[in-house]
Amino acid sequence: MLKQDPSAAPLAAGYRHTENAINIPLGKGVWQTVTGLGTVQRHYLDPVSGQAAYYGIMDEGAGLAVVTVRLRIENRSITEAEWYIARDGDPGLPGAKPPNSWNPQGLAATPPPERVLPADKRLSRETLIAIVNSYFDGITSHDGSVVLAHQGCNRYENGTQVTGRHGGTNDDCVSGLAGFNLANVAGRRISLVDDEAGVVLGMAVFIRRAGSPVPRNAFSEWFWIEDGKIRNIWTAMYYPEPERPVPNWPPYEGNFPLPGKQ
Repeated sequence: MLKQDPSAAPLAAGYRHTENAINIPLGKGVWQTVTGLGTVQRHYLDPVSGQAAYYGIMDEGAGLAVVTVRLRIENRSITEAEWYIARDGDPGLPGAKPPNSWNPQGLAATPPPERVLPADKRLSRETLIAIVNSYFDGITSHDGSVVLAHQGCNRYENGTQVTGRHGGTNDDCVSGLAGFNLANVAGRRISLVDDEAGVVLGMAVFIRRAGSPVPRNAFSEWFWIEDGKIRNIWTAMYYPEPERPVPNWPPYEGNFPLPGKQ
């Protein structure tokens, strides 16, 4: 990719590539814009599902992007690449500055730690998935007590820390769910489980309440799990316009906005 040469990569026939849920022809999109790897580079592997992923910063000439990249590998060839990309100036929440929380400098200051857990500290794949699902269940039920999370867990959206601004008291990753502007978590997927790192990649779309001026957001969330609970969450996410089908990956239920909703 840095050479801008798709022919040099082990891509399978029928390779599918999306950027923020838009299908991109081979050689276009990030194949043309990415010029280097940034100051934060995290790599995760899931041999059970045959997937690998990157979270961090990428250089695009003079610009920076906060990204998640998910790859699927079959028979030693890459069959899928799914990108979540946050760039300066992208659409986001009305009145927010920046609207999409784009903050690569913040991500560089508080990146996910790099670690390999000792064997006796690793949880089963099924347990890790259940812990992450408890987070989505807490959001959909508007009840933070459902979530298996450490008190004071932090959340970083596109590099911006959005929790812990009041010392972690009623201001952590499960606070405020009772009043959270959400009708449904659509397209929920657990895309990758790296049990050696204790890290899980979850993806979904927040569907807002009917009549809300707040747009949907499609997100990749990296869950760091310690001692059976969520410690912190890092994201790369974007705010699609109403007509865009998201996430545009199977299962396809929830890929389109509901009538009259964002």
